[in-house]
Amino acid sequence: MTTVSKTRRLAGTAMLAAVSTVLSFLAFPVPLMPSFIKLDFAELPALIAAFAYGPISGVAVCLVKNLVSLMKTSSGGIGTLCNFLLGVAFVVPAGIIYLKKRTRGGALIGALAGTLFMALLSLPFNYFIVYPMYTAFMPMEAILGMYQALNPKVQTLWDALLWFNAPFTLVKGLCSVAVAFLIYKPLSPFLKGSGK
Repeated sequence: MTTVSKTRRLAGTAMLAAVSTVLSFLAFPVPLMPSFIKLDFAELPALIAAFAYGPISGVAVCLVKNLVSLMKTSSGGIGTLCNFLLGVAFVVPAGIIYLKKRTRGGALIGALAGTLFMALLSLPFNYFIVYPMYTAFMPMEAILGMYQALNPKVQTLWDALLWFNAPFTLVKGLCSVAVAFLIYKPLSPFLKGSGK
């Protein structure tokens, strides 16, 4: 196993945080989802950091990206807080499991565990914290109306979260996992200083 110096770990984490920040500005709307839900790949660099340097580096990437995104928030920081906590839920299990089993299989198990944990955590977090805070900006009836325009069967916030938000979060995580598996191995020597 390659030992990574503190300087390289710090520099690599900072570089990945910068990439993550740029990717967060490239969010785009998703068909069949309310307009306020957007897809980006900003957690991808955090996942790579968790694999290369450990879960703390993954969390640091999430933190830096979200601190920068506070400057462009239109929700009083609610979305930013949600994004940070779900990002942490994604990268910490992935990083911990990969630390214990440094194989391709270990990385896959860790990344899938992180994806599932993030999707599951999105349910109580959105229900009890995020959406109640959003009602300071928009009535719950209006929020549910945006979901009902897509699926008239949505009657409650739980319906909306189960049919829209949790599946979206799961797919978003799986997309990051797929891309990470394509690019991590070629990037690994550069990130860890074991190649030119």
